[in-house]
Amino acid sequence: MTTILSIQSTVAYGHVGNSAVTFPLMRLGVEVWPVITVHFSNNTSYDQWTGPMLRPEDVYDVVAGLDALGVLGEVDAVLTGYQGAPEMGSQILRIAELVKQRAPEAVWCCDPVMGDVGLGMYVLPGIPEFMRDEVVPASQIITPNHYELNFLAGRETSTVEDIVDAAQALRASGPETVLVTSALVDGAPEDELSLIAVDGEGAWRVRTPRMNYYYTGSGDLTSAMFLHHWLRSRSLPEALGRTADVVYSVLEKTKELGRRELALVQGQDLLANPTAHFEVMPI
Repeated sequence: MTTILSIQSTVAYGHVGNSAVTFPLMRLGVEVWPVITVHFSNNTSYDQWTGPMLRPEDVYDVVAGLDALGVLGEVDAVLTGYQGAPEMGSQILRIAELVKQRAPEAVWCCDPVMGDVGLGMYVLPGIPEFMRDEVVPASQIITPNHYELNFLAGRETSTVEDIVDAAQALRASGPETVLVTSALVDGAPEDELSLIAVDGEGAWRVRTPRMNYYYTGSGDLTSAMFLHHWLRSRSLPEALGRTADVVYSVLEKTKELGRRELALVQGQDLLANPTAHFEVMPI
C-alpha cells in the first residue's frame, strides 16, 4: 500500500490543501498521513475566514512524533503545497530531509504555489525566492502552473518548445520530473489548456477544454492525482493522462452541480473511473 505524508492547509468547509487531497487519495487506496499547516473555517477566496495558523515548529513536531513511533520508513512520498511563509518552508525542508533519511526511496512532490496568470504573486515576500532557490532543487517532482514555471525558470514561455525548454532547465537544478499545469500555448484555441510533463525520458502533452471558472483546490487535486498515478505506474505519460482524465471529470461534475467547491463526494466514483479521456501526445 502506498503511503503519502501530505503537509498542507486544511479547511472545515470546502476543499483546498489537505481537505482537497486526503479523501481523493484514500478513495484510491492510498494511506494518507495529513499534517496541517493552518486550520481555517474556509479558503481565503471568500470575503472572510477564521482559524489558526500553526507555528512552523509545531508542524515539525508532529512529524517528529511520527518519527518517534518509528513509522517514517513506511513513507513513499511527501506531498506539499502552499507554504505560507519562508519559516514554514524551512521546516518543510527539514521534514523532507528527515523522511529521506528514514525512507531513502521516498520522493518529494512539491506544488510551488506562488501565483497565477492574471493574479501575479499572491504569497508573502520571500516565498517565491525561497521556492526557487531552496525548495525546487530539493524536490524530485514539481507541479508549477504556467506562471510559476516562468518565474522559477527566469524566462517567459509561450510555445510548447519554450515550456519544455524551461522545464528542462528546472530539471537541471534538481527535480527529476516537472508537470506544468494549466499551460496557455500560443496558437491554441482560447478555450483550451495544456498539461505538459517532462522527465529524463521525454516530454508529453495533454490538451483539455478550458473551464470558464477557476475552482479553488483544483491545483491541489491535480498534484495529488499526478503523484498517486506516478507512484503506481512509474510512467510519466500514463500518470499525465490519468491525471487529466480524473481532474477534468471532477471539474465537469462540479460545474454540472453548480457548486463553488469541488464536488469530491458527489463525484467520488470519477476519481477511480473518470468519464473524460484525453490523448497523451509525445512532444
